[in-house]
Amino acid sequence: MRTLAEHKLAGVLLNAQHNFAWLTAGGSNGIDLSREQGASYLLACQDGRRFLIANNIEMPRLLKEEVSADDFDPIEIAWQKEKSSFGTVLDLARSVSPNGEIASDIFLGGDLPFVEPLIAACRYQLTVPEVERLRQLGHDAGKTLGRVIDTLSPGLTENEIATRVRSELASNGIFAVVLLVGADERIERYRHPLPTENIWKKTLLIAVCARRRGLIVSLSRVVCTGEIPAELQRRTEAAAAVNAELYAATIQGTKASTLYQIVSEAYYRQGFPNEINQHHQGGACGYRTRDWVAHPSSIETVRINQAFAWNPSITGTKTEETGIATEAGFEVITATAGFPKIGITINSSEYFSPGILSLTKGVSA
Repeated sequence: MRTLAEHKLAGVLLNAQHNFAWLTAGGSNGIDLSREQGASYLLACQDGRRFLIANNIEMPRLLKEEVSADDFDPIEIAWQKEKSSFGTVLDLARSVSPNGEIASDIFLGGDLPFVEPLIAACRYQLTVPEVERLRQLGHDAGKTLGRVIDTLSPGLTENEIATRVRSELASNGIFAVVLLVGADERIERYRHPLPTENIWKKTLLIAVCARRRGLIVSLSRVVCTGEIPAELQRRTEAAAAVNAELYAATIQGTKASTLYQIVSEAYYRQGFPNEINQHHQGGACGYRTRDWVAHPSSIETVRINQAFAWNPSITGTKTEETGIATEAGFEVITATAGFPKIGITINSSEYFSPGILSLTKGVSA
């Protein structure tokens, strides 16, 4: 509760779904997943007390399936009272913790302090159990995507491919919060190819942000039906070289603005100086697809046990994996066993990025 004391707050209300998952070690207050807001609140007080505030519709299920009353004292309110005013929950919080100001991670009206950026910084460095959950999620997501790719053949629509990915992930308790599927010319045309009825003929890109118990990993794969075009291979190897520079530099204390500069220079060396202007390169992740993105004026820094999803892209291709900044270096956790890899050596260390899978060859050059 040090942060609460530093900012002279008596308590903070957490309602955003990602923060609920964080503070409950993977629980969910989400019902309507189109919203950031959840269907209940957590109240963390400076004196260490913790409360679950929910209406009578949600409280029984939350206590049975998501949150233990041993960890959070329940405060139940009638759904009619909750709906009558945004101030109902705030008044409850103030009555429970009256000796100071209450803040929130969402806007509740009035002059209530909004402190999501401060809360986000508390999430960045993962605990040991969170690291293990993320590792397992990364392993399962990488394996699942590889299993789906093994079933694919040209002639499928992007929507049909997306359906298979969603279904296979769901069978492992994983939800695709972002799913991009682009075939052939749509990969070159769009950085974010949402799936359509476009039919896959030769080249396919699948990109997914996969969530389970609140944590999220991101990964992308490129597949060709036959010989890999030389230009596509060249561009993918260049993206892998940029990716390797990011892996090597993702160490404790490196500034996000420095990472951006490293990427910019790497694109230049690879002969694609303008590609950094076409899309962001990724950044820190965890309970959100990106907690922050590396850019020229960013003041964020890398922390040990912080997760990162880097996604360098060059028109027509990209490379993307999720990893963890550890004391021993950058640990990739989403690699797909048996999928082609591109190795790049920097200062005697080799860094691997996903290559291109040829359905006829099985490997990339």
